[in-house]
Amino acid sequence: MRRAGRPRRGSGKESPPLNLASGGGNSRGRRAPPSPTRLPPQEEKYQGRSGDTEPDREPTAAVFLLRGLQQSLGRQLPGGASPQAMKRGGPGRKGTKSDSQKQAKRDRLAHEFGEWQDWLRDTLRETGFFIARTDSKIWLTLIMAAIAGILHWYHITTLFENDRHFSHLSTLEREMAFRTEMGLYYSYFKTIVEAPSFYSGVWMIMNDNLTEYPLVINTLKRFNLYPEVVLASWYRIYTGAMNSFGIQTQKCWTVNRGEGLSPVESCEGLGDPASFYVAMIFLLNGLMVSVFFLYGTYLSGNRFGGLLTVACYFFNHGESTRVMWTPPLRESFSYPFLVVQMLLLTYILRMQNVNRRSLIALSVSNVLFMLPWQFAQFVLLTQVASVFGIYILGFIDSAKLQKILYAHMVSLAVCFVFMFGNSMLMTSYYAAFLIVSWSILELGPKYLKLYTKNIPSWALEGFSCLFGTIILKFLMCLIFGISDDVHISNLLKAKLTGYRDFDTSMYTCAVEFDFMEKETPVRYMKTLLLPVVLIVFSVIVVKAFQCVMLKKKSSERQEYYFNQGEIVYHALQLIFFTILAILIMRLKLFLTPHMCIMASLICSKQLFGWIFCKIQPGTLVLAILAMMAFEGIANLQKEWSIVGEFSNLPQEELLLWIKANTKPDAVFAGAMPTMASVKLSAQRPIVNHPHYEDAGLRARTKIIYSMYSRKSAKEVKRELLKMGVNYYILEDSWCLRRTKPGCSMPEIWDIEDLTNAGKIPLCNLMCKDSRPYFRTVFNNNIFKILEVTRE
Repeated sequence: MRRAGRPRRGSGKESPPLNLASGGGNSRGRRAPPSPTRLPPQEEKYQGRSGDTEPDREPTAAVFLLRGLQQSLGRQLPGGASPQAMKRGGPGRKGTKSDSQKQAKRDRLAHEFGEWQDWLRDTLRETGFFIARTDSKIWLTLIMAAIAGILHWYHITTLFENDRHFSHLSTLEREMAFRTEMGLYYSYFKTIVEAPSFYSGVWMIMNDNLTEYPLVINTLKRFNLYPEVVLASWYRIYTGAMNSFGIQTQKCWTVNRGEGLSPVESCEGLGDPASFYVAMIFLLNGLMVSVFFLYGTYLSGNRFGGLLTVACYFFNHGESTRVMWTPPLRESFSYPFLVVQMLLLTYILRMQNVNRRSLIALSVSNVLFMLPWQFAQFVLLTQVASVFGIYILGFIDSAKLQKILYAHMVSLAVCFVFMFGNSMLMTSYYAAFLIVSWSILELGPKYLKLYTKNIPSWALEGFSCLFGTIILKFLMCLIFGISDDVHISNLLKAKLTGYRDFDTSMYTCAVEFDFMEKETPVRYMKTLLLPVVLIVFSVIVVKAFQCVMLKKKSSERQEYYFNQGEIVYHALQLIFFTILAILIMRLKLFLTPHMCIMASLICSKQLFGWIFCKIQPGTLVLAILAMMAFEGIANLQKEWSIVGEFSNLPQEELLLWIKANTKPDAVFAGAMPTMASVKLSAQRPIVNHPHYEDAGLRARTKIIYSMYSRKSAKEVKRELLKMGVNYYILEDSWCLRRTKPGCSMPEIWDIEDLTNAGKIPLCNLMCKDSRPYFRTVFNNNIFKILEVTRE
């Protein structure tokens, strides 16, 4: 079938840079058959087949979930429903099997089946009765949350399609659209999907010899690939089920790309791996906004708070996420679970008595947040530090803090096991802080009393935790010989002191790792997000200060104290997220959504009850939304106006040439973003890739990038031969590209290689003539493939 040629929309360039960089079905119980007689609910007895009365009931799962939701929203549920316990028939008589015994067995089975039928009918009837009695306000909250999630899912799906025209791309073009890290992550999903079986695919990525040739590495351990494993299993289950029922999962078309370009086959539908992959990501991030609505509603105690949270998120969408431009990045899988985790933590901090199920749920959400993303440990470090802060201020007791720390420790241990002993987890600042803070809680009361005569206990505990964490982190790295995360410390040093080396320059020269743009606060001001958050934050600080002062003057807790520890936690968390976003612009993805959550507190009676005596919360929120909408709608229209179509013909030529003219075991080296595409689409071994967090990989990349230094061709060739490289992909733009002063590759190399400073960069010489040490075998206006000659 031939589809009409796709219109050339936009400039035909790749997707625009992230705005962060530029600023920016219900189940229903069946009705049971009517009984001959019906007693009042409080007197009704269960009339089973044997005439037994019903034992004490426990709530069904559906009833328990609804009850928990309504309790979390601060409302009391009506009575629940419970299943009738199933009974087993008694054992048959011993002896030889006879017809009477077989008949007795059949009767017993029929009796058990009948009891099961009665239990199921009773459960469905009472669950339906419970649902009917549930407060209509709860259903309204859930419906509003669902609408918010659907709107966000539709929004990001539309933006992604408008930007790339993804549904009309060929398989190769879709793979090329996953640039840099995205292509690397997607390649492992592709490996599992195309493997003979799911388990063989997982074995292949756990024994991978294509990513860092000639090394064999466990990529599941190194690259946080559990999202790809889960999605690949879902894809195989989905396609297998659809094929068994004879249901078509995709439609393929021939797409004309215009003059001078060959037609390509384009398939759309969930049967296409790339389409399935991004569809699941967008679905997850749609659900995330539903959780945002529930989060804002619960924190503020008002549905208008949830509405304000979602509206702020949409009005500042370009500052909040980049999932619509870069779906496969780790944050797209990880951050939604942080939202769930923070909602659970808020619930735990608010409750007087913490139950085990809440702590288990917190641990599970921690695991789901940490497994997909290596950076998650640093975010959780700021979280436990914030919780420790509200403990020092006296808003929670040591028992509750200990329970929260235990939940974090358990989740860290689980992640360590699932990541096959990933050393960066156990030697992280997060792990060190958990150990030190737990030690202070356990040992502090015995020893701190000896030193608190002249020093306030809060200051002693705070400084002990800070310096203890740094010392323990240093000792663990020294003992285990771990240096994988040293680049994080160096990056902070570079931000604060101007320190520079090759690795830190690779980060600081990237726009997303630069300081927050000066225009960002201006954009927050225009949407009124910043003024609202500043008002909320100021009121929290004043009330918290008054509470601390009152507690110092009075030994007994009084009812009029501002004892909302979860609100103070959010204020401390805001401070940490602000620091992260100022230092590294990319981390606005934590700050902006948290500001949206903080904005919901403008509806909080604990903070602004004195205002609500004069004005309704709904009136206030609608007035704020009306003012926010002026700039907010303009921001949305700006996103909707981005229309283009992905096209990268030079890279397409490169990949097609590699597949047609090189052996399957030919080894390639080059720029990290291009290497991800070579591995994904050409499936050739590579020696370096964009996942720059490993110390060994950073050393490899430094050797590969010596082609852009001022070293001699002979010296560079010798190092490439040691690594087994057959072909080097040279890109002219890497010789000339300069995002800011001192950030071209030759200038970065001048920091490390002072002896060759002033010489002509080797890449310039190779562009003119690659002989005698290399041989040019492919060339277009962007890429040049140099064969590393063996003579």
